[in-house]
Amino acid sequence: MRGTIVTLGGGGFSMSEDGSSPIDDHLLELTGKSRPRICFIPTASGDAPDYSERFEAAFAGRAETSVLSLFCRDPWGYTDPSMLLDQDLIYVGGGSTANLLVVWRLHGLPELLQQAAADGTVLAGISAGMNCWFESSSTDSFGPLAPLSDGLGFLPGSACPHYLGEVQRRQQYLDWVATGVLGDGYAVDEYAALVWHDGEVAEAICEQPGRPVYRVHRVGDSAVESAIPARLLTR
Repeated sequence: MRGTIVTLGGGGFSMSEDGSSPIDDHLLELTGKSRPRICFIPTASGDAPDYSERFEAAFAGRAETSVLSLFCRDPWGYTDPSMLLDQDLIYVGGGSTANLLVVWRLHGLPELLQQAAADGTVLAGISAGMNCWFESSSTDSFGPLAPLSDGLGFLPGSACPHYLGEVQRRQQYLDWVATGVLGDGYAVDEYAALVWHDGEVAEAICEQPGRPVYRVHRVGDSAVESAIPARLLTR
C-alpha cells in the first residue's frame, strides 16, 4: 500500500470538548499545505449531522472542508465520490466498521481511496475509521465485541482501537490473537495513533501522556504486547 495513513485509537476533534487536538494538528502538517483540502467521511455513524458539524467547526479557518455523505444527508447531499481524488486529507469518522465497509464497497470507495493515497492524499480515521484500513479488527458493529475479518487490507494484520478506554477491549483482543481468531496486529489506546508510510509503521504519537500503543503478536498459545514508544504531541 503506497501512501500515508494515520490510525487513531481515539481522540481527535470528536473526543475533544472544544474540538482542539494535537493529533489533528499533526494531520494538517502531514499534508504539507498551508490550507489543505480536507474531506470528512462519516459513513460509519450513518452520516450523523452533528458529527459532520463538529468536524467543520474543528477545522474552520485552517482548511477547506467538505463532507462526503453517502446517505445524502442535508445540507451536504450526494457528491460523486471521485471528489476524494482532489483532497489533501481524508478523515474517516467512527461508528460501525461493518456498515462502513458494506456501503463503501457499493459506492466504489476502496479503489478511490487507494488511488488518492498513492497520489499523496493523507488517509486518517478514528475507531471504525482506524479499523477499516486493516485486514481484520475488533468491532462492536454487532453489539457485543466481535472479530471482523473482511477489512480493506490497506494495512497488514488486525487492529484494536480504544484499547484501554473501553471495558473488555484489551482482554478480548488478546484472547482473539492468542487463539488465532485474529492475526497479529496493533492495539491503540484513546488519544493515540499510529502513522504509516507505504504499509510500514513510521511512528506512534499521542496527545495525552501515558496513552500506549502496542504491537500484539501470538507466541504459542498466548498473545504478547510489545510497546511502541509514542511521541507526545503538544500544541
